Amino acid sequence: MSRKDIIDKCLVQTPNGRVLNPDSLFALHDEYLNDIHDITKRNIISYYSGFLTHPTVRNSSICDNDLNFIMDVIKGMKEKDKGLDLILHTPGGATAATEQIIKYLYAIFDDNIRVIIPQMAMSAGSMISLSCKEIIMGKQSCLGPFDPQYGGVACQSVLKEFDQAVDDIKTRPESKILWQKIIQYGPTFLFSCKQSIAMTEEMMTKFLEKHYEKDCVKKIMKKFFDNDISKEHSRHISKDEAKEVGLNIKDLEENQSLQDAVLNFHHANLIAFENTPIIKIVANHQRTRNIEVIRQ
Repeated sequence: MSRKDIIDKCLVQTPNGRVLNPDSLFALHDEYLNDIHDITKRNIISYYSGFLTHPTVRNSSICDNDLNFIMDVIKGMKEKDKGLDLILHTPGGATAATEQIIKYLYAIFDDNIRVIIPQMAMSAGSMISLSCKEIIMGKQSCLGPFDPQYGGVACQSVLKEFDQAVDDIKTRPESKILWQKIIQYGPTFLFSCKQSIAMTEEMMTKFLEKHYEKDCVKKIMKKFFDNDISKEHSRHISKDEAKEVGLNIKDLEENQSLQDAVLNFHHANLIAFENTPIIKIVANHQRTRNIEVIRQ
């Protein structure tokens, strides 16, 4: 179903013309999520961020409070042995919060977790995805690098730039004045960057080794963790690129019914973000839903 068809289903007549009815939209949202469950026969949780519609809103990212939302939608699930399909659309977020979410999902569903990516699971979203046994992606889907960021800059780039400055000043002392203008870090900044790099590398290596041989883990980490390879934190990593490094990727297009249900659900979420002050939706196939609105 196209976005226009979904919107048309949710329009109601008012004295001021036809407007979108959020209740109708969320009824469709629940219906599409249940359609996915009917196809997979597995537990379904969706985690959706409105970051594409509201790119400057801070609470669109993964944070510690998200665990409370996830715990709430898991609470009523009675057949946890059937595993979990996590539908994920996020720009990423805090590494520590991401680690806690992954550990919690492992504790509930053991190793029986798949991720479905309708469009984007970037940065920490990729960390969650790569920690699961299988990733389902369409031709339009992408992952992203998870090289650590600190204070809005890439930690690996900070350390490389600092090393470059040290070497440059050794060979050309007159360059010290220039580097003093460029490098203006506060106390412990370099050390914090090193710690962030070490934490992410240790964490993701451990999670990946649950599913992949060590040689494969090295290839995956090179692709996703080394910013000499990715060049830019926002770079999109396609389904084919993810397959090339050995990730267990399945094609969404293999199951037409599942693809249709996932894309219907995806559009319903995007329409909700475009027409309401909602910035985050966490839901399950049993019609339990948690929402977060944009903070003024």
